[in-house]
Amino acid sequence: MDYVIRRILAALATVFVVATLIFLLLHMVPGDPAEILLSSGGMAPTAEAVEALRRSLGLDQPLAAQYLQYLTRILAGDLGVSFQDGTAIAPEIIKRLPRTLELVGAAGVIAALVGMPAGLVAALRRGGVVDNLFSAFASFGLSVPVFVTGTMMILLFSQLLRIAPAGGYVDFREDPSQHLIYLLMPACSIAISLVPVVFRMMRASILEVLEREWVRTARAKGMAEPAVLRKHVVRNSVAPVITVLALHLGSLLGGTVLVEYVFNWPGLSGMLVQAVEQRDYPAVQGIVLVICVVFVMINLAVEVLYGLLDPRVRHR
Repeated sequence: MDYVIRRILAALATVFVVATLIFLLLHMVPGDPAEILLSSGGMAPTAEAVEALRRSLGLDQPLAAQYLQYLTRILAGDLGVSFQDGTAIAPEIIKRLPRTLELVGAAGVIAALVGMPAGLVAALRRGGVVDNLFSAFASFGLSVPVFVTGTMMILLFSQLLRIAPAGGYVDFREDPSQHLIYLLMPACSIAISLVPVVFRMMRASILEVLEREWVRTARAKGMAEPAVLRKHVVRNSVAPVITVLALHLGSLLGGTVLVEYVFNWPGLSGMLVQAVEQRDYPAVQGIVLVICVVFVMINLAVEVLYGLLDPRVRHR
């Protein structure tokens, strides 16, 4: 329990630091948001109009006062309103975030289901044909950008074979089967870049554990090889693989922009790009903060799970 409490406190401190950095970095960006908004029509705004908009947006207040209001709103669950249309930002993020999490989570499941068994087989066949073949495919997957993979999948499965839609979105509650069909190709395009990471980490972890003394002892006692692999090798090899996969999934939360654009998937990354283009600072601030919070929560869950899988971690 002490280990979990320490991890939670560290996660809360990280979120506070991240929120502060986001606030300061956005206020260091050159340009006056009020002037940029009023200049969107192509005409130079008057100084009176700029000042009036600054007052309405609260940008005329001292930086410390803006920071305190920003922290107060965050604690209340209020991410502010959009500079563009004055609508609340939090509801739109709440609507879009599950779509991005679903896309990234599906890619992670596919990567784990493919990469972990492949890494195990390659490690057991080290230096053989299977190992070399899997390693070659892993190198190929790492070298091809995600948006190239997505475009090629659309060309092959949608344009040539015509067995899958090129993109789009249907709510799961409306049509579960069609929703999964739309989800499959973007999730696979992301997973292709994740499988090599999982594969290489699993292979290296298996090879390391196979050299441990307890594995040799279990074999010397006459334990069957499948039991040795299941009880001693795989169990002690999974934890670092889960850690690496979770870290990559966290980094993908804000990096699915091109995939969501290529497949027309209405997730959070598309909203972030639109907010950046429109200089909608509250929206950018809220989206980045939510992505960072989710990333920290993923890391927290991984650290707690890692501690459960490996008791030695709890005492470090």
